[in-house]
Amino acid sequence: MNPVTAVVALLLLGAVPRGDLRNEDIPHTKSHFRMPAYRSLHEWEARRAQLRKQILAAAGLWPLPPRVPLQARRAGRIERERWSVEKVLIQTLPGYYLAGNLYLPRGQRGPFPGVLIPHGHWKHGRLEDLDSYSVPRLGANLAAQGYVAFAYDMVGYNDTTQTEHEFGQSPEEQLWSFGPLGLQLWNSMRALDFLESLPEVDRTRLAATGASGGGTQTFLLAAVDERVKVAAPVNMVSAIMQGGCACENAPGLRVGTHNVEIAAMMAPRPMLLVSATGDWTRNTPRQEFPEIYRIYRLYGHPERLAMVQFEAEHNYDRRSREAVYWFFRKHLGRKATAAPLVETERPDLGPRDLLVRPDIPLPSDAVDQEGLFRWWRLNAERQTRAMSEAELRERLATVIGARWPAGIQAWDHGEYIVLTSGQGDRVAGWWRPGDPARSVLVVHPEGSLAARRTPQFQQRLASGASVLALDVFRSNGERADRALRDRFFLTFNRSDDSLRVQDILTGLAFLDLHRPQRLELVGLEKAGVWAIFAAALAPRPVVLDTDLEGFHGTDEDFRRDFFVPGIQRAGGLEAALRLLGFSGSAELPSGGP
Repeated sequence: MNPVTAVVALLLLGAVPRGDLRNEDIPHTKSHFRMPAYRSLHEWEARRAQLRKQILAAAGLWPLPPRVPLQARRAGRIERERWSVEKVLIQTLPGYYLAGNLYLPRGQRGPFPGVLIPHGHWKHGRLEDLDSYSVPRLGANLAAQGYVAFAYDMVGYNDTTQTEHEFGQSPEEQLWSFGPLGLQLWNSMRALDFLESLPEVDRTRLAATGASGGGTQTFLLAAVDERVKVAAPVNMVSAIMQGGCACENAPGLRVGTHNVEIAAMMAPRPMLLVSATGDWTRNTPRQEFPEIYRIYRLYGHPERLAMVQFEAEHNYDRRSREAVYWFFRKHLGRKATAAPLVETERPDLGPRDLLVRPDIPLPSDAVDQEGLFRWWRLNAERQTRAMSEAELRERLATVIGARWPAGIQAWDHGEYIVLTSGQGDRVAGWWRPGDPARSVLVVHPEGSLAARRTPQFQQRLASGASVLALDVFRSNGERADRALRDRFFLTFNRSDDSLRVQDILTGLAFLDLHRPQRLELVGLEKAGVWAIFAAALAPRPVVLDTDLEGFHGTDEDFRRDFFVPGIQRAGGLEAALRLLGFSGSAELPSGGP
């Protein structure tokens, strides 16, 4: 018995998993998540790098769009004794414009730290001025204390209405990762560009703070953009609620993760967690803070993480804002200023004072939502053509969520076998060992029994090859609805087609344990498309026998036969065929018996 066979035989002795947890363990926005325990900084840094790719891929920002000129326009300056405010419009994508208000110190010498203020889902957005939540009070008081603060719109709010706020829910938009989360995250990056462009701003001291949906934007931005040196997400970092809007829930964003782990990506940069007893951050002192604190300890800087909790409902009120003022003063180097850390400014600014229009009209080249989506698709195609094969494979693997397993467990039941890659999966199939030099995996959309009835299967069996026919995910008659009517199901869970690709890779990895000289993959009927993407992701050459059966890689083809959010943004069929060495999609060669 050779060493490889010994390993396989040993793995066949364990207890068989009872079921496929991917059908049973369905996380959603109100699941109670727990932070994994990371044993070393190296382990966490590897996870952090993986998470960054996942966030950017879900947002449709991998690779990042081109940074077009900001073409910043400023007008409508209002001056007070210690601060001023202006109206601002900047271009973040070609023909797409972001509006906001710039709060500036008066009577002080710069350069000043810069602070971004993304707002939450309060009705009036950056104009809202309530005792429980006020962007103008936050901006004015930061300016009075010696910061340059830029408060900007969520998409679809106030002056930034070239798109709706909630879009990106159609299959076509999801295939291209076109939605409000990605657009807002890119707007935030360009807002940082705008702050950096100001001569009165010290670009080495940039911070962000926002509450609720603005808190989500704060920790997402900090997770992917190292320019954020200090962050204060308010009333949003929670293990029991992950966000209730499409702008916080792009497909693929939280597969295998959650907001607490994403917020921990801020480490070791200073971060203040502000929480309230009357909302979903009520457990912060007992769970979220200790879990993130462990990551800061890995860096040797636990003192850079702080938390405060108030008895209050969901808010960003005066007490919460003053806690943020204190934290920013401590970590942004404004200790020398005599400005008090309690609020002194009540700006009393109305919509006419803060709205950009009509003072700054929308430029004539402004696009509507359809025009922006059209540009988004064309830019994605250009970027895909410019990527290397290694970059294409990594991006496809991240978007599909399928990778060659690090280990395989197998249980033998005569002719039947059960495989798992240790991810809650349970993949059954029919297994006939034969010539170890030639191994074949056969996949049929109706499962292993249907595969065994085909001429392709019988030919491989008669040739003496080792043959495996798998019941890949939900191909053996399962019809249960996994989505549970959760509109954000795909934010937390892979699509069925994604999991089918993973199961095919699991089957190929099992066959590869025998080190065959020739590893074949036969994809029958609709499973041919699954096989193409699995073969494109495999780290070793796979002889592919399949055809596309009229699948040309259009949006409609993907919607009907291979629905994976982001797959078109990641290059779609063109990327898979390029990785397989084919230049066209008309025909694929047969592996033959």
